[in-house]
Amino acid sequence: MTLAEAAVEADALAQEGNERELSQLRNAWAEELESSARSADFRERAVAYRAIGQFRFRTKTELVRRGLDDESPAVRGSALLALELLSRDHPKVVNDVRPLLHALVAGDGNEAVRRLGVVALKNGSSRPDTIQILASLGDNDEQPRELREAATKVAQLLKRKATAK
Repeated sequence: MTLAEAAVEADALAQEGNERELSQLRNAWAEELESSARSADFRERAVAYRAIGQFRFRTKTELVRRGLDDESPAVRGSALLALELLSRDHPKVVNDVRPLLHALVAGDGNEAVRRLGVVALKNGSSRPDTIQILASLGDNDEQPRELREAATKVAQLLKRKATAK
């Protein structure tokens, strides 16, 4: 079984709520995942970072942070996918890297990475600076349409979360 296949299995176990088997799978693949995240091949790193989310490896958030700084857009995107999965029930994961997410959303050279950053921000706390950045992106006609739409949608969601408190 490859790391990617194990990650798919881990994601299924997590969705089923089968924590015991998920924990066993994490233990079996932890070393391989760490090694792949440090690979010279960006494809191996991308698989590893995405797997962190699929395994729900909350203990690897510092590793995810490093993935957000990777030179490869594929790796940054995979790290953002992991961050989004890890933060669904734990906004602290997003809140801890918020400045980095703001920088990615505002200025990453890859549009898909920027959109994934927007999606990850939806799981964080409703902070005025985040809402303002997203609203500005949504209103900027010079930005790609899909990025504007995602930013507008997440800004509205965060505003609703803020007023619901």
